[in-house]
Amino acid sequence: MSQRMPFPFSAIVGQDEMKLAILAAAVDPGIGGVLAFGDRGTGKSTTIRALAALLPDIPVVEGCPWRCDPGDAQALCEECRARQTRGPLRSRMAPVPVVDLPLGATEDRVVGALDIQRALAEGVKAFEPGLLARAHRGFLYIDEANLLEDHLVDLLLDVAASGENVVEREGLSIRHPARFVLVGSGNPEEGELRPQMLDRFGLSVEVTTPGDLPSRIEVIRRRDAYDRDPAGFVARWSGAEAELRGRILAARAGLHAVAVPEAAYERAARLCLALGTDGLRGELTLIRTGRALAALEGRGEVGDAELRRVAPPALRHRLRRNPLDEAVAGTRVERAIAELFGP
Repeated sequence: MSQRMPFPFSAIVGQDEMKLAILAAAVDPGIGGVLAFGDRGTGKSTTIRALAALLPDIPVVEGCPWRCDPGDAQALCEECRARQTRGPLRSRMAPVPVVDLPLGATEDRVVGALDIQRALAEGVKAFEPGLLARAHRGFLYIDEANLLEDHLVDLLLDVAASGENVVEREGLSIRHPARFVLVGSGNPEEGELRPQMLDRFGLSVEVTTPGDLPSRIEVIRRRDAYDRDPAGFVARWSGAEAELRGRILAARAGLHAVAVPEAAYERAARLCLALGTDGLRGELTLIRTGRALAALEGRGEVGDAELRRVAPPALRHRLRRNPLDEAVAGTRVERAIAELFGP
């Protein structure tokens, strides 16, 4: 059975903040991932899965189960390093992985385990890679992230922090690279995300149902056209997808050339001080995301315009609860932005 083509990223109506956050993370994975919380049926999963078809292919080492980058000698797995001593590594181009972590997934499926079929058929102990291995150098998508079991949350936090998955069980001892961008979605009515997990996401976006009639009609029109003729609909949007893919490639290439003036560092620090965010991740995320946005839009430095746009997703999930201020996090961020940058 053939797999259905993803809905084109460029054809998604509205949800500008979520699309901006995902594109920024695609340009600079160091931003730290994206969390999308909001109403059911607002296109969270559609937007995230559309990313898979949008991203440019990446070079991988031929035959490597972890898809090591042949151009990054420091990040090669032990097997690829051993191969490199015998001659140049062969490479091929492969799609960027966007891997689903479903609710109810077992720990073995996530981290990998003994390959039972090979053990029974050949009598050898071989490792069967899990979802973390498949997500290496790509995106790990967790739908209903707030409902994920605690032991899997702890496991993901460890791997996301170290960039490495260590499996020791059934006589196996495996260590492999597992660097990926976490992307999560969920409905806040079904429970909050653990603070430790929330802190791992660089950006947090609020997704709402379109409130104006023209947008709702356009969403329905495009979805109906896609459902009736997926291939035709995707073909009609192929030009816009190619243009956006080109922008991502250009932004990645020019990212390190984007300047961050001293004034931008000061603005970021003042904003986080005004909001009372814990630690320094808020400032770092603001600067990184502002740089990615400037690169996407072809600008040479980070200014107030970039910081204003990225501050809500970068900071709203980092605020302490203030019993004297009942305003929701997003409103508090917008208020602080207006006070610092002006209306």
